[in-house]
Amino acid sequence: MILNVKDVSIRYITGDFKDIGIKEYVMRKLKRQYRVNEFWAVDGVSFCLERGDMLGIIGTNGAGKSTLLKAVSGIMVPTKGVVEREGTIAALLELASGFDGDLTVKENAYLRGAMLGYTRRFMDETYDEIIEFSELKEFEDRPFKQLSSGMKSRLAFSIASLVNPDILILDEVLSVGDGAFRKKSEAKMKEIIEGGATTILVSHSIEQVRKMCNKVLWLHKGKQVAFGEPELLCDAYETFLENGGKKVPEKLEYRNKEKQ
Repeated sequence: MILNVKDVSIRYITGDFKDIGIKEYVMRKLKRQYRVNEFWAVDGVSFCLERGDMLGIIGTNGAGKSTLLKAVSGIMVPTKGVVEREGTIAALLELASGFDGDLTVKENAYLRGAMLGYTRRFMDETYDEIIEFSELKEFEDRPFKQLSSGMKSRLAFSIASLVNPDILILDEVLSVGDGAFRKKSEAKMKEIIEGGATTILVSHSIEQVRKMCNKVLWLHKGKQVAFGEPELLCDAYETFLENGGKKVPEKLEYRNKEKQ
């Protein structure tokens, strides 16, 4: 077992401090009138993966998918539960963030490489491969801010996909660029997976999950609906969406509770 997620829950606490200022905050605290609200973005999620597994995480917006990925990758610490992982982990989250718009495309490639821990020598050796894969050769000397959002994501994907991790986390990154680039990025991910990496994919494309994953985790409003075979869960999820995305199938809810 390379990844074991045990009853993970993540709570966000919000209050009204930002709207009232420090003086009013102190007065309300003294009078016990300060409001604090709790929101559980992830609530009681459990699953485990073996080496070479590819997990697809499905669910509508607000299901807790990206928050769960941050806990798995170590960016966030769960409020409850534990995440046990072995080996190196690489997370491709929020691809277009972390760049400097005033630097050139080439300078940003080196900047992102440094952020990912790549050495200058490694970047010198792989830069041509990065720029060719991202299809941005003719833009390499342009300011980064002149690129479209799709181009920025293509560059980020090209840099990040150079890694050879034990666990690879992908949050909607296979949807970057046009159809041709999507096929190329899928092929690159398959190459990494076939190299033995355990992969977690969040995608709004059910067909992509069917095609690439051998396990599926379905989340709804932070809670785990089910964890199991792609064919069964993808069929149930598509039916759920066709019916308006409001009522989760009871059999899957019961099955999930039974497993826990």
